[in-house]
Amino acid sequence: MKKYRNTIFYVTLIGTLLVVMYWVIHLGTQLQSQGLPAGEKTSQGAWMDFKTTFLHSLGHPLAILLAQIVTIIIAARVMGWICIKIKQPVVIGEMLAGIILGPSLLGLYFPEFAHTLFPVESLSNLQFLSQIGLILFMFIIGMELDLNVLRNKAHDAVVISHASIVIPFTLGISLAYFLYLYQPPANVEFLSYSLFIGISMSITAFPVLARIVQERGLQKSKLGAMVITCAAADDITAWCILAVVIAIVKAGDFASALYTIALAVAYVLLMIKIVRPFLMRVGEVKGTREALSKPVVAIFFIVLLFSAYATEVIGIHALFGAFMAGAIMPESSRFRTAFIEKIEDVSTLLLLPLFFVYTGLRTQIGLLNDPQLWIITIVIILVAVIGKFAGSALAARFVGQSWKDSLSIGALMNTRGLMELIVLNIGYDLGVLSAELFSMMVVMALLTTFMTGPSLDLINYLYRPGKRSLQQEIQNKSKFKILLSFAKSNTGISLLRLADALTLKSKNTAEITALHIEPSNELHHYEVETQEQDSFREIKEAAANLEQPIQTVFKISSDIDSEIVETSNEQHQDLLLLGVSESIYEGSLLGRFLDFTSRIINPEKLFHTVTNAESPFATFDRNQQINAKVNAMVGILIDKNFVRPRRVIVPILLKNDEFLTAIIQRLIHHSDAQVMVWDFDQILRKQESFREKLRQLEQLVPNHLTILEEKELDAELWTQQDLMLISLPCWHKIVNKKMDWLQHTPSTLLLADRKK
Repeated sequence: MKKYRNTIFYVTLIGTLLVVMYWVIHLGTQLQSQGLPAGEKTSQGAWMDFKTTFLHSLGHPLAILLAQIVTIIIAARVMGWICIKIKQPVVIGEMLAGIILGPSLLGLYFPEFAHTLFPVESLSNLQFLSQIGLILFMFIIGMELDLNVLRNKAHDAVVISHASIVIPFTLGISLAYFLYLYQPPANVEFLSYSLFIGISMSITAFPVLARIVQERGLQKSKLGAMVITCAAADDITAWCILAVVIAIVKAGDFASALYTIALAVAYVLLMIKIVRPFLMRVGEVKGTREALSKPVVAIFFIVLLFSAYATEVIGIHALFGAFMAGAIMPESSRFRTAFIEKIEDVSTLLLLPLFFVYTGLRTQIGLLNDPQLWIITIVIILVAVIGKFAGSALAARFVGQSWKDSLSIGALMNTRGLMELIVLNIGYDLGVLSAELFSMMVVMALLTTFMTGPSLDLINYLYRPGKRSLQQEIQNKSKFKILLSFAKSNTGISLLRLADALTLKSKNTAEITALHIEPSNELHHYEVETQEQDSFREIKEAAANLEQPIQTVFKISSDIDSEIVETSNEQHQDLLLLGVSESIYEGSLLGRFLDFTSRIINPEKLFHTVTNAESPFATFDRNQQINAKVNAMVGILIDKNFVRPRRVIVPILLKNDEFLTAIIQRLIHHSDAQVMVWDFDQILRKQESFREKLRQLEQLVPNHLTILEEKELDAELWTQQDLMLISLPCWHKIVNKKMDWLQHTPSTLLLADRKK
């Protein structure tokens, strides 16, 4: 009876309540029939009623806003992905997505759809949400500033930074004079107009610049440290100047603005002298990811919102307050990383794209329908580039930088990106910039950001180092160079053990390099050094235990596969080792036969990436291939707790497997491995040169090499191996022929022949 007690109770309860509800509704219906008033209701039929309700729901402000957000995020991600593929900052794609969805493209060719998706009455909601995203973003930018770097390297950096502001600011004011002379804006004083043109010429996009420095591996160089410091000093100075400019514009003249400026100074002193010490104390006590409880997070958010509110009320814009709140946060990199992680995805992936599209909706390229307007646009671009690029480069050269570094600093400081759009939108909201001038400035922001990468490439090409000496070339050619690329430390250690096994007795004539690449969108510039140390700590300890000298290379990239290829080719490696620690067939029928459990990178895809070879796997998505080629033998280790290769099995299934002889010889010579070559399909009988190489090796080391010519191999012998060495196409064949053995397969090294 106890078994059915809950069921009986449930049925009784629901049934009784349904009867009560029916009885009450019945009584209410009787009241209505007795003449009590009822709401008027007109019906047009079931289908028309449904259609009317559905259309009303589609036009509801919340439904429109959600549709806008979905469209914006998809467009921003697609355009960002395209820009990554052409080695441009993601922000370029997001800026372009905004213009595409605006009147310049979507509104021009699909006006009805554009009006339905972005009706004029809905733009205020989009604007407020985008402003929230900007406030959070500026808070992150403030936290990303490393004030210690500014203190340590401030002298030269301040000279370069302030030159890169004053020179373009002066040129901008001069340009404003001619623009005001020939196309005077309506109801705008020249002081306000010229100040906004000047500040728009002077902005550098610190986050975009920092990302470019990371992706190009410059963060540890003298150039990288200098330009990051310059950009940080530039950011602080430019935002302070912008606050003064906004105060002057809102007040109407400089004398009236002095009251606003005085309040702003008092606010800054309050934040630095009172709020900052309090936050530092909280950060010391609650400065780890685990300690960031909801009450603690609430304290920091209250400071952020209070700061933004205060600066908005004072009259210098809420974004300055958000930036200031971020800058005074506790300086611990662990704290800042933990806190940024809580808000970065929401601000940069969800809310910030709304700002790009809102800017795009205000950008009307179609207004530039006169050749004279395009001439003005070109002049604006030239003034912006000359002022920022030339000003930064000449100042850098003056303080003692080389011409190459000076030009590189100029190219990087000329990056404007999102920060320029923020300034332009503020000017547009204040009525200082007309719609035409706003569109011209947006075009300038796009082009100056886009040209950063190509400019750096051109500078590097013009100042490329000369050819290496003959002695250096001979020395490098005599070394066997191995590059092992890893994501996780345990995979890197297994690759190191394999590389050690291939070079054990000739460490003086071998060179092993460990490469670790971090995705550029998951790392902030202030935590690069800590991340680099953490990435190589365990592999360095393993190398010390093996007494194997290694070099380490740490890079940051938005396209990791291509970065591996470029690194291998630049360093002229002989063997590139990649690691796979889990199932390559996860989710497929074959996965059940393998002794793996989790989904990881597909080694077949890696093979495509580094060799651009024809795929032996028809089941994998070929759209993932990229046009890249590595000039080295490629090895992919499927790691199953690999330690050392005492017993190695080498199945031979193709004539092209002859290249495996070099690796077999190394394993025998350096690790005294017992190698068993299994002529599965009697390939050696048909391939005379291959058979002769193995016979010669067998005579030299008769106790270390065995050639099995039988068709079958004992399953027990198979399970006793430490490593299977096999060419990648053969792996596919052996999968088909010996599927029942795969669950007992040892660690496997898949090899692809060198591509010349």
